[in-house]
Amino acid sequence: MYQLKIIIALLFPLFFSNNFFSQTKQFEITFDESIATTKLTGRVFLIISETNEVEPRLQKNETQIFGIDVEQISPDSQVIFNEKILGFPLESIKDIESGDYYVQAMFNLYTKFSRSDGHTIWAHMDQWEGQDFKISPGNFYSSVLKIHFNKSIDIIENLVLNKVIPQIEIPEDTEWIKRIKIKSEILTKFWGHPFYLGATILLPKGYYEHPEVEYPVHYIQSHFSLDPLYNFTTNNDEKENEGYEFYKTWISENFPRLICVLFQHPTPYYDDSYAVNSANNGPFGDAILSELIPEIESEFRIIRKPYARILSGGSTGGWEALALQVYHPDFFGGTWVFYPDPIDFSQYGLINLYEDENAFLVKLSDWRSADRPMKRTNIGQPKITYREVSRYESVLGSKRRSGEQLAIWEAVFGPVGNDGYPKPLWDASNGIIDKSVVEYMKNNNYDLKYYMVKNWNWLGPKLVGKLHFSCGDMDGWYLNLGTYKMEEFLENEKFPYYNGSFEYGRPLKGHGWREINDIELIKKLSNYILEITPKDELPAKWLY
Repeated sequence: MYQLKIIIALLFPLFFSNNFFSQTKQFEITFDESIATTKLTGRVFLIISETNEVEPRLQKNETQIFGIDVEQISPDSQVIFNEKILGFPLESIKDIESGDYYVQAMFNLYTKFSRSDGHTIWAHMDQWEGQDFKISPGNFYSSVLKIHFNKSIDIIENLVLNKVIPQIEIPEDTEWIKRIKIKSEILTKFWGHPFYLGATILLPKGYYEHPEVEYPVHYIQSHFSLDPLYNFTTNNDEKENEGYEFYKTWISENFPRLICVLFQHPTPYYDDSYAVNSANNGPFGDAILSELIPEIESEFRIIRKPYARILSGGSTGGWEALALQVYHPDFFGGTWVFYPDPIDFSQYGLINLYEDENAFLVKLSDWRSADRPMKRTNIGQPKITYREVSRYESVLGSKRRSGEQLAIWEAVFGPVGNDGYPKPLWDASNGIIDKSVVEYMKNNNYDLKYYMVKNWNWLGPKLVGKLHFSCGDMDGWYLNLGTYKMEEFLENEKFPYYNGSFEYGRPLKGHGWREINDIELIKKLSNYILEITPKDELPAKWLY
C-alpha cells in the first residue's frame, strides 16, 4: 500500500530559486518498521568516513557528522540531510570533496522528563553506557553504505535505520571487584523518572580472612566506567600486563589495605554529574552523599569517619575531588586533585569569564582579533578552537544535549533557561558571553576558588593539610592556568596557611600528568591516613 512519507528537513525551494540548476546532494534516512513502532523524539545523525575497518559510528578518529532534531515524528517519516544541515568538521555536505566514502545513519532516542521544578524536557536517558549515543542501548543505526561522492553530479542516497543497539553487558563480580547499582529516590523525584547511581569497588587482600577489620576508603572521581579499577586483573596476559602488575603489587606483603571506589552517576547531559547539586542536573550531590556513599559504607566494611575517607581525581574528576572536599570539609579527610577542570572562572581555559566579552575571539588590537584555542598539544600547537568545539557540540545536540564538555559545564554551573534546558553561557553562533549566566555561576559557588576565598575564615581551618594538587605545565586544556591561580591564593593566605602541596610537570607535560603513579599514590594516601588517624585507633587494624 502506498504510504505518504512525511519529510522532516530544512529544505530550500527547489523549483523557485536561483539554485534550480545546482547539483542536489541529499541523504534520505528512514526507519525500519520492525524497530520503530511509536512516535519518535531524538536526534538523527549522518556519519561519513573515508575508512571502514571500524564502522563509522564507532571510529575513534575524527569523522564527518551531521545532525537533525526530530520531535514526535511517526515511524514512517523520512529525514532529509541536505546542504543546509550543519556539520562538523566540514560545515556542509557541499564541502565534501569528490571520492569514495562510507556512510552510516544513527538515531539517538530521547526520553520525556517531567521534572519537579516544573519544566518538561526531552533528552537522552543514559542506559548505563556513560551517556554515549553511539553505543547506547535502544538507539538505532543503519548498515554501512559505500558511496562515490561526485561534486559535479546529483547524489541522492538512502539509508535505513534497521538495527538496535543491545543492552550493556555488565561485567561479573569477582573476589576482588564488586559493583553496586541503586535507585536514587532523590533523583527520581527531581526527574520524574527512575534514576540510578552506582559504584565499582576494589577490595583489599585479606578482606574475607579478616571479618573484624574495617578499612579506609579511597573515593576516586573520574568519568563513567564499569571497568575494574586500575585495570585490575588476575589474568597474566600480555594484553593486560599493566593490570596484572597492579594486581601483584596489590596482594604483596606490606602493601596498604584500602578499599577503592569509583562512582557512576551519569546524567541526561553527560557521563558524569560533577558530584554536586545543580539546577539542571538536579540534586546529585545530595544523592551521592546521602544515598550512594551510605550504601557503599554499609555493604562493605569501611571506617565511617572523615579521616578514613580520601578523595582523588583528574580532569573532570579533579574538579569533583576538590568540590567534594571544600563543600563537605567535615566529611572527607583529604583530596588529591589532578589537572582539574576550571576551578577559577577567570581561567575558564583561556577565557576570563569576568572580563572577556567573547568566548571565540581574543582581541589583539582595535583592528584585529584571533580565534581562541580550547585545546593544544604539549608543545603549544593549537588543536581546536572554542568556535569549532561549540559548532561540534551544536551538531551533536541542540539545547545543550551534546553530551560533551561545554554542555555539561553549562548544565552543572549555570541556570535553567526559560525552555527548561541549560541557559547558554555564550551564543554558539558568535561566542558572545551572557554575563547574567557568569554571575549565576559565581554567586552559586561553582567558581571554587572564589568560594574558598569568600569563606576562608571558617573553611580554611577545616582544610589545613587536606589539599594536594598536580598538573602538567602544558596541560592540553590549559587547566594549569586555573591551578596556578589556586596556588597563588593558597600560598599567600596565612590565616590559616593551607599546608598542602602543588606539583607541576615540567617541561612540556600535558593533560594527564601527575607526579606519581597509582601504586605510589595509594602508598602516599595510606601514609597520610596514618598521620591523621586518632591516637586511640592506633595501631590500625587494617595494617596486616
